Amino acid sequence: MGERSENKVENTNYKMTFRGVRSSKFRHVYGRPARKINCYECMKITKNAHDSHFCAVNPKFVAIVTESAGGGSFLVIPIEKTGRLEVNAGKVTGHSRPVLDIKWNPFNDNVIASCSDDCTIKLWFIPDEGLMRSNMTKPIMDLHHHYRRVGNVEWHPTAENIIFSAGFDNIILIWHVGKGEVVKIIDCHPDSIYSMSFNRDGSLLATTCKDKKLRIIDPRQGMVLKESLCHQGSKASKVVFLGDTGRVFTTGFSKFSDRQWAVWSQHDLGSPLRMESIDSSSGVLFPYYDHDTKMVFLAGKGDGNIRYYEIVDEAPWCHYLHQFLTGSPQRGLGFMPKRGLDVMSCEIFRFYKLHATKDLCEPVSMIVPRKSERFQEDLYPDTVAPTPALTAEEWLNGKNRNPVLLSLKTGAGARTNKPVLYQPDYTTELNNEQKFLSVALNNRVGHKDVSNGDNQNNNVINNVRALDVTNQNKVIELKKRRLPWLEEEKTENGTIVCDVVSSGTLPMASYVAMNDSESSSDSEVEQDEPKTKTEVICFFI
Repeated sequence: MGERSENKVENTNYKMTFRGVRSSKFRHVYGRPARKINCYECMKITKNAHDSHFCAVNPKFVAIVTESAGGGSFLVIPIEKTGRLEVNAGKVTGHSRPVLDIKWNPFNDNVIASCSDDCTIKLWFIPDEGLMRSNMTKPIMDLHHHYRRVGNVEWHPTAENIIFSAGFDNIILIWHVGKGEVVKIIDCHPDSIYSMSFNRDGSLLATTCKDKKLRIIDPRQGMVLKESLCHQGSKASKVVFLGDTGRVFTTGFSKFSDRQWAVWSQHDLGSPLRMESIDSSSGVLFPYYDHDTKMVFLAGKGDGNIRYYEIVDEAPWCHYLHQFLTGSPQRGLGFMPKRGLDVMSCEIFRFYKLHATKDLCEPVSMIVPRKSERFQEDLYPDTVAPTPALTAEEWLNGKNRNPVLLSLKTGAGARTNKPVLYQPDYTTELNNEQKFLSVALNNRVGHKDVSNGDNQNNNVINNVRALDVTNQNKVIELKKRRLPWLEEEKTENGTIVCDVVSSGTLPMASYVAMNDSESSSDSEVEQDEPKTKTEVICFFI
């Protein structure tokens, strides 16, 4: 009897401590590598040690940074041109030093920004057919003002014509690329900037730095709102904003060199909401956040796996789901915007994996296993559309707005289509003058005087303004600053005004709703897909 009662107590305690299995529609998500025929082969992927993705993707193109002797280059491949790459395929070869980062314009699928060891940021317009067999050497815009190499570039998520660049001169520059000028200098980092990420409406910027601090910054004021020690390790840490949840997600290393992740509240960085150790590998972890599914994917350089987690709004804040395992390590990863996914196969995320040991770019789809062939509305809420919610001037004047949304039921596969007339004689003389003046102004290569940071900041701003005034007449006189997709130049007070994103309504605008608060597109009447020949005929009558 005594033994039975003891066993009964033990069983009771076990039932009391057992919490059961947490319900989640993403519990069984799995990774599905593409077949060899759907991969991109035979390109010389860069071996640069910089902590970057080296790959950028949109529904039209795949861009991959490549090895280059004595300069910097990257490939741009039309998304459907899979298989073996031609030996004489065209590249973008305008940089004089290695390319460190590339990012597609979220509002124009033909425009890509690149930054390099040569201290410049360049914008390129890629024709719809790709580069064919000719190299592209002349950018549509050449941005100078960093005096050391530029390691990071990011487009603003909601405002057109705004781009951020972070250099090894420890400053972040905000560019109005429609005018080709610096509009703000953020000078609050004492050391190299590892990463930066915007919140949902682009009103806040989170950064990680070599001084091991996480910062929440108001970019328009250039002011640090919150800062705190992040991960204690000496290797690079990365940060991503968790949309509009008011939290950020970081990855880094402990002082014992264990890899970690942490969730923080943007309002209080005193201590993390949760911090967990992962393993003792040495590769830097990159976080990727999908706002629609509230999932975070973690992939490390040199790893062969991708871990994924689900974010929740209460403790413990983050739940481990599973991992995609392979035996092939990755050198970098690009990812497809949500509008480019295959919604009928329940694909919720797609990576483009650059193999570290092979000349191969392999698409990897993250799939929710479901048997139904109908559109799964719970997996695909309205997602970010390739339409700006704000003009650059509105954002610079203090206005915020959530992204424009589109329904993936009607807008999946949406591409921007902005035809242009290319003019190859772009601002050669003007760019040369900018280069010479930039060298004259920023001849202090190597170190930055932190104690005189404010004076340097003011001097750079004054020099930028002086440069703009000097060049205004020259732009009007030469008429070489016109960007290639503008059919008619707009003028204000005799000065040419240029936009990197032409104003206009996209073909799927009827599915787009724009509000100042969280918006969703108008509900569409559900129609069953035609299955038989008779139903197809009736469907189109």
